[in-house]
Amino acid sequence: MAERVTKCLWKKDEIEARLRPFTQRLNPNSHYRGAALSRPAGMERAHVTLVHLPPGKDSFAYHAHMFEEEWIYILSGRGIALIDGVESEVGPGDFMGFSTPSVAHLLKNPFEDELVYLMGGESLSMDVIDYPDLGKRYAMVPGKDGTDFYELTDPIRPFGRADKD
Repeated sequence: MAERVTKCLWKKDEIEARLRPFTQRLNPNSHYRGAALSRPAGMERAHVTLVHLPPGKDSFAYHAHMFEEEWIYILSGRGIALIDGVESEVGPGDFMGFSTPSVAHLLKNPFEDELVYLMGGESLSMDVIDYPDLGKRYAMVPGKDGTDFYELTDPIRPFGRADKD
């Protein structure tokens, strides 16, 4: 296993060399290239990622965070932001911020040019992600080899009043 390099300054060519393909399997149209910026700099309390979203692709599945705040800042290209059921075109210099509990959101690129943006947020020890279009909810926790998702089902109440003393 390669040793993890942590340093304060990462030059553009070094960042571009770190771009890797990603997909979120909950959305078959999700596909992007991303490079973590904050982790290689040794940051643990916040995360920032550079994303290249190709034409015709989506970032993730339509989702909402229960605990972690998230933001997106568009660097180049155009996209469609689906936020709380409303679609809006976004472009360079546009900012989206999602306080918690957040409204559902998704970024997609139906245009001919690549969409490039920064995304980031908090790095809590756990978050709960709601996927309203899929009717699913997951607990998201850091794992040994990345982020682990645990599907949550309907709540139960294992304790209650006893019929007798």
